[in-house]
Amino acid sequence: MSLMELQFERQSNPVDMIEFVASSNDWSFERSGEDEIAMTVVGRWASYQVSFSWMEEYEALHLACAFDLKVPEKRAIEILRLLSLINGQVLMGHFDLWNQENAAIFRQSLLLAGGAEPTNQQVEVLLSSAVEACEAYYQAFQFVVWSGMDAKSALEAVLFETVGEA
Repeated sequence: MSLMELQFERQSNPVDMIEFVASSNDWSFERSGEDEIAMTVVGRWASYQVSFSWMEEYEALHLACAFDLKVPEKRAIEILRLLSLINGQVLMGHFDLWNQENAAIFRQSLLLAGGAEPTNQQVEVLLSSAVEACEAYYQAFQFVVWSGMDAKSALEAVLFETVGEA
């Protein structure tokens, strides 16, 4: 018998842990179904629409974090270049262009194979790392879409670090 044939009894739906963490932190959320929960997280640059989905067939908790930035068709190629440059720097998760909405999103999954249950720390890190990634690169997306910058210049502009105080 292969490991893939073993059946594990899951004690709870992993989305229940997301709801617990959201409630514990007084975050507003909406549970749109048994396997999905959505919330809005206010960041420095934007409000992020975050959704968690339990994908039973993959035993994965999927996170999608979107921000309100519609990508015009004429800037789509440059945004794809930017996505490629950013994704080369992101350790976990990745940015993607969501074709249905012409919007950039950050996606990441937590694998829970074999009946593993998520911890509140895992949920908090999953959410905070997604928001931190969006915050780190949000302005680069803005520069490409609204200022007409090329992807490399936009990324260099947001990664510029100042030293000292003025």
